[in-house]
Amino acid sequence: MRRLFGWICIFIMVPIFLLCGFIAGKESQAVKGLGTVLDEKIPIDSVQLVENSYVFDHEGRLISEIVTDQQNRTYLSYEDIPDVVKTVYIESEDKRFFEHIGFDAAGMLRAVLINAQSQSVEQGGSTITQQLARNVYLSHEQSYNRKLSELLYSYQLEKNFTKEQILEAYLNAIYFGNGTYGIGTASTYYFNKQIQELSLAELVFISAIPNNPTMYDPVKNFHATKERQERLLQILYENGSISSDELKDALKGSINLSITTRTDTNADYVTYVHHELKQLIAEKEGFAQQAESEKQLNEKVNQVLSKGVIIHTALETERQNTLVRAIEQYIPSNDIQGSAAVINHKTHKIVALSGGKNYEKYSFNRAYQAYRQPGSAIKPLLDYAPYIDITGATATSRIDAGEFCKDDWCPENYSGKNYGNVTLETALKYSYNTAAVRLLDQIGIEKGFSYLDPFQFANISNSDHHLPAAIGGVSIGVSPLELTNAYTTFGNKGFFYQNHAITKVTDLNGQTLYEWKEEPTRVWKESTNTQMLSLLSAVVKSGTGQKAYFPSDYIGGKTGTSNNYYDLWFAGLTETYTGAVWVGKDKPANIERMYTQSPQQLIWKEMMK
Repeated sequence: MRRLFGWICIFIMVPIFLLCGFIAGKESQAVKGLGTVLDEKIPIDSVQLVENSYVFDHEGRLISEIVTDQQNRTYLSYEDIPDVVKTVYIESEDKRFFEHIGFDAAGMLRAVLINAQSQSVEQGGSTITQQLARNVYLSHEQSYNRKLSELLYSYQLEKNFTKEQILEAYLNAIYFGNGTYGIGTASTYYFNKQIQELSLAELVFISAIPNNPTMYDPVKNFHATKERQERLLQILYENGSISSDELKDALKGSINLSITTRTDTNADYVTYVHHELKQLIAEKEGFAQQAESEKQLNEKVNQVLSKGVIIHTALETERQNTLVRAIEQYIPSNDIQGSAAVINHKTHKIVALSGGKNYEKYSFNRAYQAYRQPGSAIKPLLDYAPYIDITGATATSRIDAGEFCKDDWCPENYSGKNYGNVTLETALKYSYNTAAVRLLDQIGIEKGFSYLDPFQFANISNSDHHLPAAIGGVSIGVSPLELTNAYTTFGNKGFFYQNHAITKVTDLNGQTLYEWKEEPTRVWKESTNTQMLSLLSAVVKSGTGQKAYFPSDYIGGKTGTSNNYYDLWFAGLTETYTGAVWVGKDKPANIERMYTQSPQQLIWKEMMK
C-alpha cells in the first residue's frame, strides 16, 4: 500500500504543482514562477551525448576509433534516421509522444495500477522524454525521488526542444547492448552496414533491443530478439505503417548478424597521437606544465574527445607496416628490442613510428619514451656541424685523428689505432672518435652544446657538458624520435622545425579546432648544411653506414654505438624523409653479437625505401 500511495501522490501532486506555479507566476511579480525556478535549478540548453572520435591517416583512411567513457556511439541526425524506426519507438514506447508535455498522465495511472498489483516498481509509465532525461541526466534507480526528478527534467526538455529534437536525442542515447549506444552504432555493430542499408526486418530487429538489452541481446538471445521483432512488425502493420506484403517479407527475411569490432590499428603510432593531442591542447588552451594542471588538462582532453572529433594525422600506413615488419624481421632475438621514427622533413610531419617489437597499444613506447646514449650518431649535431659553421671548414678540411688526452681522459678510436691528419669526410665516414673530440674541444664545449638547444632534447642537461659527450657520452641520452627530429635540420637547409604527427583536429563537421603552428629556427648556415650533406652521404656510400645504402637522389646518415655495445643506432635522411633506428635491450646490456649484422641499418633501409 505504501508504494501505491507514493505513486498516487506523484500522479496527483505533479499537475497541482505545475498549476500552482503557473498561477503564482501570473499573480505576483515578487514571487518567481515555476518556470523561472526550474530554469535556475535545472538549466538545459543542450543535450550533450558522448560521441566517438576518430583518427585518420594522411590519405583519409580510418585507423582508430576512440570511445570515451565506455560509450560507443555514432550520432545520427533526425533526417538520417529511417521513419520506420521513429514509428516503432513511438508506437511501442510512447503513443502520445507528439501530444504530451513530457509526461503522460494516462501512462502514469496505468503504471500505478500495475505497480500496486505487484507491490513493486515494475513499470514506470515513462515517456520517451522521461527516458531521455533518465539516460542523460539521471540514474536508473527505481525510486520515487528519482521519478519526480525525471518528471521535472522532462518538463524542461519539452520546454526547450522540439519533439523532433527530443526523439533524435533519444534514438542516439539509448543502449543497444554490447557496449553500443544509439541506433546508428547498433546498425554498424550488429550488421556491419550503415543504417540506410538495412532492410525493414533488420531495422526492426535492432529496434527490439533497447526494451531490455540483456533479454534481447542478439548475440546471446537471438530467438528472444526475433520474437520481439515479430511483435513490433505486427504493431507496425496494425497501425498502417507497413502493408501486409511488407509484413510478410519482413517476417520471412533472414537476419544474419555480422558483428563488427571497432577499427583500432597502428598501435605504435596511435599511442603517440594520443600523447601529442594532449600536448597540442595544452599549448593551445594555455595549460601550464605544473603538476596541479595535469588533472585539468586530462579533463579537457577527455571533454574534447567525448564531443566527437576527427584527428587528422600524417601517418603513411604502408611505410608504418613496413617499419613494423622490418623490426620483427631483423631483430629475431626475443630479448632485444628496437624502435624507430620516420619524418617527412618537407612537410615536417611524423609519418611512421615504432614503439618496439610486438608493441601493444598504450604500453611503453620506445620511440619517444626510451632515452639511450646515442654513441657516434650525435657527432654530426654536436661536433661536425658546429665546427664547420664556426670555422667555415669544408668536407676536405683536415683534422687530427691521432691520440688525444685531456684532464686524464683519453678516448680511443674503435680500431684502437691513430690516424694522424685526415679530412673531415674521412673522419666522419669511419667515425674516428679522437677527431670528433678535437672538433668539439676546438670550438668549445658550451659553444657546441648551444647548437643543440633548438632541438630541446629532454634529457640533455648541463651535467652532460663535457668532452665525452662528443662521442655520445651523456648521462641519460636521447629518444629515437628526438634524434630523428634533430636530423631533419639537414633536410631543411639548416632550419629546424618541430615535427608533429597531427596535422589538425576538427569537429565532425570539418571545422578546425586545433592545429600546430610552424615556427622554423635557423640552427646553422645553409653553406654548413651543404657540407654536412656531403659528409653524411660519404658515410652511407663508402663508410660505416654502407648496409643502409640504396639508390636514391640523395642518401646520407650516421651510425652510432654506445659503450659496451649497449645501443646500436642509425640516423639519416633521403631527399624527402629523415629517420632514426635504435636497437638494444630495455635493461642496457651488451649486444655485441648483433653488431656485425647491423640490424639498425637494415631496418632503416627498409623503412626509408
